[in-house]
Amino acid sequence: MPATVLVLVETINDYLPILEHQGFHLILAPTPNERAAAIARHGDRIDAVLTRGPLGLYAEEISALPALKIICVIGAGYEHVDLHAAADRGITVTNGAGVNASSVADHAMAMLLSLVRDIPRCDAAVRRGEWPKIMRPSLAGKRLGILGLGAVGMAIAKRASNGFDMTICYHNRQNRKDVPYDFCSTPTELARASDFLIVATPGGVGTRHLINRQVLDALGPSGFIVNIARASVVVTADLISALEQRRIAGAALDVFDAEPRVPDALKSLANVILTPHVAGLSPEATQGTVEMVGRNLVAFFSGEPVLTPVNLPSDLSSAVL
Repeated sequence: MPATVLVLVETINDYLPILEHQGFHLILAPTPNERAAAIARHGDRIDAVLTRGPLGLYAEEISALPALKIICVIGAGYEHVDLHAAADRGITVTNGAGVNASSVADHAMAMLLSLVRDIPRCDAAVRRGEWPKIMRPSLAGKRLGILGLGAVGMAIAKRASNGFDMTICYHNRQNRKDVPYDFCSTPTELARASDFLIVATPGGVGTRHLINRQVLDALGPSGFIVNIARASVVVTADLISALEQRRIAGAALDVFDAEPRVPDALKSLANVILTPHVAGLSPEATQGTVEMVGRNLVAFFSGEPVLTPVNLPSDLSSAVL
């Protein structure tokens, strides 16, 4: 009998035939109402759940799925998946770390370029029939700080170093000996050493509010910050205050605390660029993430080790920023 997969993700429909061709039976529930109804109606026969970090899977939902054996998370982040509840039940959790790294890194660099060169304001001016000569900094030769040097952080570093001749420094839970970049022991030290700061670390308890007023003040009035990771890494109130008071030069944000709601204060600021959590969305990345889910599901239901297991609470302390 084919395994039944509850699909909570709303952006992958074009690629779901990959899973169907592998023999999995899919139940699609991309809205909160459909999700609750599917769990209530089909909970006793759902073997697997496909979700993403912001959508998660909560303890009460896990308890309502007695047949659940594996949770597959698209993308690297799994901050709203209750790992303790999964561990208590012996449920395997996987993610898609690294699969969409190129797409996220492309978006990060696009946001950085747009922010530093003030592309949106130039575009709006030309559309109004104006022709302003706006003087903006160059990226070449600048110092880029990366918070979190995983697959995404590495992809950003390569683009910035090789393509823009930027000097790279980073903060990570661990000092990586396999990279040619300078390690900073704290986020504050990283910000102080940076002209531009990109947040590329997973969300979750271990990275919550790493970027606060102290870090933003260390970045300084000429500094720019880009967040393509998780909003929880940044204290939003501190960021808004720094932007309003021009204690930093600008911010580009793809992630927010209560998506899809975005604080009006951010929308009103001219030194902010906003995108709707789309950094990881590209045809290539989406196909790759669904293929990774398929490989994990096939391995699991064949009795083989999954390819990208998530550490459950007993060994979360070994996770890398």
